[in-house]
Amino acid sequence: MDRMFSEVSENLKKNGFLVKIFNNTVEAKEDLLKEISVDESIAIGGSMTISNMNIYEELKNMGNQVHWHWKAEDKKKELSLARNADIYLSSTNALTLDGKFVNIDGTGNRVSSMFYGHNKVYIIVGKNKLCKNYDEAIKRIKTIAAPKNAERLKINTPCRFTGKCSDCNSPDRMCKAEVIIHKNPGATEINVYLVDEELGY
Repeated sequence: MDRMFSEVSENLKKNGFLVKIFNNTVEAKEDLLKEISVDESIAIGGSMTISNMNIYEELKNMGNQVHWHWKAEDKKKELSLARNADIYLSSTNALTLDGKFVNIDGTGNRVSSMFYGHNKVYIIVGKNKLCKNYDEAIKRIKTIAAPKNAERLKINTPCRFTGKCSDCNSPDRMCKAEVIIHKNPGATEINVYLVDEELGY
């Protein structure tokens, strides 16, 4: 188990979050599926971590109503329906050792849903997302998360080709809103699943 998990887990708890630690994705997914009842609706944020877990298909097979714009033909309609879901699943761009979530988003649907509008939120975090502090978190986002997502989406931002942020004015720019969740705002129950694997970007 990553030795930093103990430190970040304690700090997350101090900041008002519920925390569980898992050895791998299989264990995390098994627990998450037990936590969700079939009558609960679920929304999923844009997340390679959630995509890699293949949990969307399993939730659909269980009979849950699942809203994920990545899987929908009408993305705007799906995003609208997702706002009222009971449960929200996502990951984070970075998690600092003092228990703060650092995210940069394009439209804001992901970052706002991480702390408001749902009964429960589950944030799945692989060990590659752990950062010592805010500066390291921002560096991670600008040199790893943003460029890799730009490449995945095949958009024409400089970071896609240079591998680092240049604070561009490209029409395709994804980085428009920076949100730091210092402590649980209290409007929803936020569960953090720390997974001892590298997950997502």
